[in-house]
Amino acid sequence: MGEIWNYLKDFNFVSVVVRLLLAMTSGGLIGYGREKKERNAGLRTYMLISIGAALTLMISFYENEMLHGAWAPIVESLGGLKFDAARFSAQVLAGIGFLAAGTIVASAHQQVSGLTSAIGLFAAAVLGIASGAAYFECVIPAIVIIIFSMEVLQPLEVLYKRRLRNITITVKYINPTDVEMIRKTIEEQGAQLFDIDPEEVDEDNYPSAIFSMKMSKEKSSHSEMLSSIAELPCVLSLHELIS
Repeated sequence: MGEIWNYLKDFNFVSVVVRLLLAMTSGGLIGYGREKKERNAGLRTYMLISIGAALTLMISFYENEMLHGAWAPIVESLGGLKFDAARFSAQVLAGIGFLAAGTIVASAHQQVSGLTSAIGLFAAAVLGIASGAAYFECVIPAIVIIIFSMEVLQPLEVLYKRRLRNITITVKYINPTDVEMIRKTIEEQGAQLFDIDPEEVDEDNYPSAIFSMKMSKEKSSHSEMLSSIAELPCVLSLHELIS
């Protein structure tokens, strides 16, 4: 077993194929969860980024092999050349920064989406670099931890945020003067209203606003707060903003 492990860590054809397959698998596993949720970056995007990162690092290793092999006479005639594999990895991560920034967009109600996709792209690139470096001891547990963080913890995070006393909601109502009725309803529930931020009138010409508040210890149920506001005759729709 130890001989096989050492063989895969050597720079040979089989090792190259294994590293590329590992990079493809690690990127695909991360991208699969994003694909199911129909995010900006999906399965193929993550796979290609991870494979590309692995290829970049392996090209640097190939360059090092050639500098000490077939290219050695030319290198000696030039007075020697320095090799730095970390330089290739740094360029990969710098390039991923531009791609990741493209997945972050400002959505409705002053919310930002795509942050998890962006950091997922970064993680896929790093996994590709580790795969290209044959750092198998790191790649395999890292895949498990990253997928656990992105997929398993996501519903737990939402559940935790729904149990907090701070709550932000967006409400669509009939007339601008209805804000006062909504404000009174919130205060009657014992909540402390922090801010009311009116939004632009939508295509139906109905106004809406974002209400930020902190609920009391006695009445800290998010569902009860939402129900009390939804029952108002002036309210057309509302939903809780969870980042």
